[in-house]
Amino acid sequence: MPLPQFVLASASPARRRLLQIAGIDPVVKVSNFDESQIQRSDPRQLVEILAKCKAERVASQFDSAVILGCDSVLLVDGEIHGKPANSTEAIARWQKMRGKVGELYTGHALIDLAQNRTVSRPQMTQVYFAQISDRVIANYVATGEPLLCAGAFALEGYGSLFVDKIVGCHTNVIGLSMPLLRQMLEQLNYDVTDFWQAS
Repeated sequence: MPLPQFVLASASPARRRLLQIAGIDPVVKVSNFDESQIQRSDPRQLVEILAKCKAERVASQFDSAVILGCDSVLLVDGEIHGKPANSTEAIARWQKMRGKVGELYTGHALIDLAQNRTVSRPQMTQVYFAQISDRVIANYVATGEPLLCAGAFALEGYGSLFVDKIVGCHTNVIGLSMPLLRQMLEQLNYDVTDFWQAS
């Protein structure tokens, strides 16, 4: 049986880069799923449902493919945060986050069309935020980076300067747990190395 295409149902350049660095060059198909229609108070449940919805939205466009959907949120002080709506919200959020520990949740869903199987799993990583000044927060938000990311920071960018420690999978914080992806592919009876040759 020929190897199916590996499809990333995400507009995230960071997720795509993680896959490419690990030898998988995915077909990118953005789901354009409206995340606001899903409301849950449990962050694990929320990201898992959203990841599935994104993968399912893209699945109808392919005959044979393994489709990966992901979604990330940050939990701080019991409050769930996605991407900030604007700079004002990003600044206010950082003023609350600084010096605290957040939990970054990423939902992962893999749909294998050939086998008609879906596996999904959430992953959580603890993020220890630095105690930074209002001036530094304003300068960081002015870069525009926090507006693109769940939790208003990018570990693979300027935001790495403002994270003191991480407990758990670091690629999960970037938006895709690579060890978890390997395990999920194994659940579908693939070796992750199978996809090194696939385009």
